[in-house]
Amino acid sequence: MKNTTAEIAAYERMKPGAITAQGFLGDDERALADIIEADLEAWRRAGVDPDDAATFLERLESLGQKGLGEPTVVDGRWTVTVGDARGRLPCPFHDGAFHKNSIEAVDGTNGARVVYSDLSIHLLRRHRFCQGLGSPFRLDPEVVASMMR
Repeated sequence: MKNTTAEIAAYERMKPGAITAQGFLGDDERALADIIEADLEAWRRAGVDPDDAATFLERLESLGQKGLGEPTVVDGRWTVTVGDARGRLPCPFHDGAFHKNSIEAVDGTNGARVVYSDLSIHLLRRHRFCQGLGSPFRLDPEVVASMMR
């Protein structure tokens, strides 16, 4: 799939050192449009709408914040730890800046684990971008879907 001019510019900002030290691509060398299309197909296979996944992750974050940085068990199933940092991170698509934070959620039923941020949720909901393979904040559709079941 061909990238638009805006996607090409966003892709450049996703590289390590542009916005974050590690960037958003991990070790994934595919074009941005190909990464997004592959993840959309994974969401379809899993039977999960990306907006529902974003809402699920927001809920875990909201409930996990009650732990004030300590692990918090949510609904007797997920252990969520929310860490905050000073500052904001700009979206590589240039449509906002988001609180700098890190949320780790571990599913007690299957051991699935995801690490994400407010920017990760925005990228999923607005741009359908889950981050590249190997990215530390990647929202792997199969992992997130398994946590939602």
